[in-house]
Amino acid sequence: MTTIHVINRDGSSRAIEATPGQSLMEVIRDAGVDELLALCGGCCSCATCHVIIDDAAMGWLAKMSDDENDLLDSSDHRTANSRLSCQVPITPELDGMTVTIAKED
Repeated sequence: MTTIHVINRDGSSRAIEATPGQSLMEVIRDAGVDELLALCGGCCSCATCHVIIDDAAMGWLAKMSDDENDLLDSSDHRTANSRLSCQVPITPELDGMTVTIAKED
């Protein structure tokens, strides 16, 4: 199992156990984190699963697609570590990663 630390918009945090092969969005949604809307269900078409990844994990993530980049460009809260959680597959290397739910646009 891979442990992911999720920080909500109010600053509270919780550890969530994830199975490699799932998307980060699925893990967060299935854990009942209501702040992550994921309206499109993981189709990379809405940007409502925007998260901020901690610096330590950024090197383990696959390159961002043009579609993901375009969707994140529409956010007023984009940072250098912004990703759409539906586009981040869970891998063993991400164990201990911290993600912050981005502010809602």
